[in-house]
Amino acid sequence: MTRKLVVLTLLMISLLLVFGCQLSTTNDINPTASVGGSEIGKAAPDFTLQDLEGQTVTLSGLRGSPIMLNFWATWCSPCRHEMPFLQQVYEDWQDKGLVLLTINLRETLSEAMQFLQSNDLTFPVLLDTDGGTSSNYNITGIPTTFFIDKDGIIQEKRLGSFSNAAEIENYLDSIMP
Repeated sequence: MTRKLVVLTLLMISLLLVFGCQLSTTNDINPTASVGGSEIGKAAPDFTLQDLEGQTVTLSGLRGSPIMLNFWATWCSPCRHEMPFLQQVYEDWQDKGLVLLTINLRETLSEAMQFLQSNDLTFPVLLDTDGGTSSNYNITGIPTTFFIDKDGIIQEKRLGSFSNAAEIENYLDSIMP
């Protein structure tokens, strides 16, 4: 019986890594699907959120810069898996004009800070404590990443974790000048 439990547990972990963490099971998820509020080719919904230092960040205030916007949570295993790749892209691309923003979903400041510190992560994190921004972006599973051009238009959307930094960089071609 114990062996079956181990196999079942490993299967569940594998499925989470492949498909991401579902927030809702009401819709089938297609990473390139166009849904209201997060349609490819449409303006990205504006938001105003606090970063970990208490500073206010608005998406519209970053107009003119290409933006990679990643939704995540500390409890999400696929999110945790891709964090080193986000860090690498942040370090390699911020001097090239890329703005990388991550939005932590419905967790406290201390939860997010503790996770970042324990994993040596330095990229910007915004807090969506009430879930309003994730709702505006129709987030149904995490991680979900949007690639927004300098004019504020969503060019690409990716549901699920990235396997490496090169995979992220392939998406950046759609938004970097």
